[in-house]
Amino acid sequence: MRGINAMRQSAIVGQLMRFLVAGGISTVIYTAVYLPLAMWVFGRERAVFAVPFAFAVAVTAGYWLHSNWSFRGHGTRQSGGGQQAKFVSVQGVGLLMHAVLTWVMTDRLGLPAWTPLVPGLTLVPVVTFLLNRQWVFR
Repeated sequence: MRGINAMRQSAIVGQLMRFLVAGGISTVIYTAVYLPLAMWVFGRERAVFAVPFAFAVAVTAGYWLHSNWSFRGHGTRQSGGGQQAKFVSVQGVGLLMHAVLTWVMTDRLGLPAWTPLVPGLTLVPVVTFLLNRQWVFR
């Protein structure tokens, strides 16, 4: 029971919970942009082309949510664009992960356009949370 109470009082648990909610919102935004483009504009064979568009919209909303809510009270906020550049770099890692998963699953394996969302929306948030916490918002 002490372990559970310690986790509840830990700042990282609160950050993780806020990150998951903000990430959920970003995920909805990503999905709302990605799926129509992948299914009706580019098609399954070229679904990977929908990834940058969806990611650009989601990362814009995500930066605001994460800097103002997920990591509030953690670390510092830097002026001058350095922190934003780091955030965009972290999101670039996520973009690359999404693109590779999408390309492999849709183009190489011939799976439906929605299938990369399952591993992508599971793995990418874990990686980007860790990078954001340790590097961007430290």
